[in-house]
Amino acid sequence: MFAVSTDPITLILVVIGALLAGFTTGFAGFGTGLVASSLWFHALPAAMVPPLIALASVAAQIVGLITVRKSFNRARTMPFLGGGVIGVPLGVTALAAASPFLLRTSIGVFLITYALYQLLRRSKHGIGNWGGRAADGVVGIGGGFFGGFAGLSGPLPLVWLQLRGGSTDAQRATYQPFNLIVLALACCGMALNGQITSDVLWITAICLPATLIAAWLGARIYVGVSPQTFQRVVLLIMLVSGSILIAQAVAR
Repeated sequence: MFAVSTDPITLILVVIGALLAGFTTGFAGFGTGLVASSLWFHALPAAMVPPLIALASVAAQIVGLITVRKSFNRARTMPFLGGGVIGVPLGVTALAAASPFLLRTSIGVFLITYALYQLLRRSKHGIGNWGGRAADGVVGIGGGFFGGFAGLSGPLPLVWLQLRGGSTDAQRATYQPFNLIVLALACCGMALNGQITSDVLWITAICLPATLIAAWLGARIYVGVSPQTFQRVVLLIMLVSGSILIAQAVAR
């Protein structure tokens, strides 16, 4: 069992992380782990952070999903979910063996490169339906792996769906249910592996009210922004998140 500090500074950092994560997930449909991890890794034992991210993400995803429920397309989502079911146990298994430095650095470089490319290019060209459902399933496996490994199920499917094109509501109504189910499965896998301890549950109970309130606020703001603004904000979140992940990897 981990020894968790209860001093005010630690608790304040944990709650601020929960607020930022909830708001980002409510607005963008992803980002709990990417936004909160910088504060949570600083305030908590490192082994507690992945299960805390997964648990908080599930709560925030439920709130955000309500916003785009009318755009949900089961046929479009199923290949991602099928792949995610395969990827989650692989990621949970790798959590005990793989290098956190390599994972954070790789994801960070990918997010920064993609975000800068999308923000700076003048012409927008997508890939349409290239690869079909099989390619969607492969992307789902990758998202499931990262979800099981570090609670980071969102970035890969999000990038892929942006390349596919379509409305932001349709994209979000695909990757957000994927995130919800994959992270719920990741929670189950982490629980079976003994990574969700009483300390993790205690910290989660502190985070949940802040996460839920902030997710509701983020979802309300999402409804009022234009698709262009939403896309740019999401890319900026990716850019900042990638920088944070690399900084964390280098600092450890």
